[in-house]
Amino acid sequence: MAQHIIELIAQYGLLVVFINVLVEQAGVPLPAVPTLVVSGALAAIDRLPLPQLVGVAILACLLGDLAWYMAGRRFGSRVMRTICRISLSPDSCVKTSELRFQRWRGMLLLVSKFVPGLSTVAPPMAGAMGLTPAAFVLMDGLGSLLWAGLAIGIGYAFSAQIDTLLASLASAGTVAGEVVLALLVVYIAMKWWQRRRLLHSLEMARITVTELNNALAEGRGPLVVDIRGMANRIVDTRTIPGAILADLAGLDELVKEVPTDREMVIYCTCPNEISAARAAQLLGQRGYRRVRPLLGGLDAWADAGYPVEELVSEGLVQAPGIRPA
Repeated sequence: MAQHIIELIAQYGLLVVFINVLVEQAGVPLPAVPTLVVSGALAAIDRLPLPQLVGVAILACLLGDLAWYMAGRRFGSRVMRTICRISLSPDSCVKTSELRFQRWRGMLLLVSKFVPGLSTVAPPMAGAMGLTPAAFVLMDGLGSLLWAGLAIGIGYAFSAQIDTLLASLASAGTVAGEVVLALLVVYIAMKWWQRRRLLHSLEMARITVTELNNALAEGRGPLVVDIRGMANRIVDTRTIPGAILADLAGLDELVKEVPTDREMVIYCTCPNEISAARAAQLLGQRGYRRVRPLLGGLDAWADAGYPVEELVSEGLVQAPGIRPA
């Protein structure tokens, strides 16, 4: 099987590299690095043209990433939430990317392809956060060159060793392929189990948007906390009227200002209210017993037709810690 794959790459090398890289950048878990390494090794023995190989890999990266960038630019945070709903690591998918992009901006694209999961999230995040098309193409192109160039370069530099390894795989026949497939299945199963365990650990009573609206209308409403990160508020400037702005990093500030017997409702815009549930869990560990996530988060509130306010002040949108909305 391995020999057939090698011959396929040797015969249709540029096309195989283009399709593999494009599919991976689209979000399909089909790693392109092994293909790039083998292609680099074939280029070392003049079976593939090296400049065209690098160029095709970069072109595939740019096409796939530009599609995600334009989706993020048009649909904003909804694209990231969609990605995280199908991600095997929903708790950190968008949240981690927001924190990194908030700090590094376009520079994040230089290294995003080296970080599992970030490669797919970074382009739509860049579009949603308002990075200009010219800056995106420049940074993403350089990042693609670093990523593809490194993989191809490894194959080129160690072509003799890689040839020996591939020969061993070829002699192993179907056994090698079955082992690789089994390892892939085990990895996906482990990630799925981690996801299930996380969601189970965050199971707790939620409050519906109708219940919250009724409580607020009757003047007995709880303290409403917007727990989204700074970058998320820049992308989506809506907030529930009267909510205070906090984030997971600013929970200590929240604890200083709110007594432990205060009823609180925490909301976010992430799948399964993961950030809100995690914040409620952390507050529970600090002695708060009347904290509930808002079922469906901010999107469910707005979809129900309840009022929202815009965070028109840049200072409020970007302020860390806790502030009134």
